Amino acid sequence: MAFFLDEINECLWDRLKATEKKIVLYGMGDGAEKIKAVLDEREIPLADIMASDEFVRGHSFMGIRVKTLSEIEDLYGDDFIILVCFGTQIPEVMEKIAYISRKHELYAPNVPVVSDGLFDLDYAKEHRDELEKVYKLLADEQSKKVFENVIRYKLSGKLDYLTEVETPSEEKFDLLKIGTEEIYVDLGAYDGDTVIEFLNETSMQFTKIYAMEPDAKNYRKLKRRLYMIGSALLEAYNCGAWDEDTSVLFNLRSGRSSKAVPDKNASLNPARFREVNMLKVDTMLQGNPATYLKMDVEGAEEKALFGARETIANFSPKLNIALYHRNEDMFKIPLLVNSMQKKYKLYMRHHPYFPDWDTNLYAL
Repeated sequence: MAFFLDEINECLWDRLKATEKKIVLYGMGDGAEKIKAVLDEREIPLADIMASDEFVRGHSFMGIRVKTLSEIEDLYGDDFIILVCFGTQIPEVMEKIAYISRKHELYAPNVPVVSDGLFDLDYAKEHRDELEKVYKLLADEQSKKVFENVIRYKLSGKLDYLTEVETPSEEKFDLLKIGTEEIYVDLGAYDGDTVIEFLNETSMQFTKIYAMEPDAKNYRKLKRRLYMIGSALLEAYNCGAWDEDTSVLFNLRSGRSSKAVPDKNASLNPARFREVNMLKVDTMLQGNPATYLKMDVEGAEEKALFGARETIANFSPKLNIALYHRNEDMFKIPLLVNSMQKKYKLYMRHHPYFPDWDTNLYAL
């Protein structure tokens, strides 16, 4: 049977390079800057920047006055393409984007959350064999469909590919058969929101919880939020998950995007960087078991997996791993998990989010 990738011969950046329509960015911030950089690199002219009406106050971004959609329509009629430059899981905002896409040509370019480069057609073809290996490893048809649609989204920027396969986030608990005696390890615990989600699902019934969060502000929020659990049942660590016990520079953004960075970036804005302790899961557990391991660590998933190698080999905890931070995550993470523990069944799901920022690997 032919692999679906073989039938794809164009990607979004080819479409944008060939069009004579005006290119309009929708949104401001890091996403817009990344997409603008790709447009510049490929010599694709940018015409304008727009935002939702409530965010337009006559200000400029990247030297261009930010406009409303109605202003863009008045300027260009229907002769423009909108590129969504932000992520959201807010239902009303997602519906608004969907509504605009029914009126105008709209895409959400895939640019990596961490690292450089693009998941374009050349990249996909270069890693075709690895992508096909992952496709064949997936345990059910829904996983294969999610995998195919997310790849098609990455190449085309078309959000319909994501909405077609999205399933509720709560599905993961049934898929992973989460019970009331779990030893839960939460890597990238943020302010405790995913621990609370776990507690709600299990009606506060569990054996023990370990939580790692490298950002100090988030860690303090986590401790305040989970004070009722007590230190005997909750071990919380103000550190990041890694493949060795060390310290690294962290870009501290007091949000979900805090992440380890190469040292060279620290000189750009020293106030935003701090040295943070990093810890292997195997060191933290000291040979004790885990039954459920969640990783959403802003691009450090591969290193976190290597740091949990002994735990995975000895106890085969159920895994919940983010697959959207780096271009290579869609193939490298599943293949690594499979190499560490052959008996795992691998599943892939995409939960409601624009762009593909809640696409996860589940293993049990």
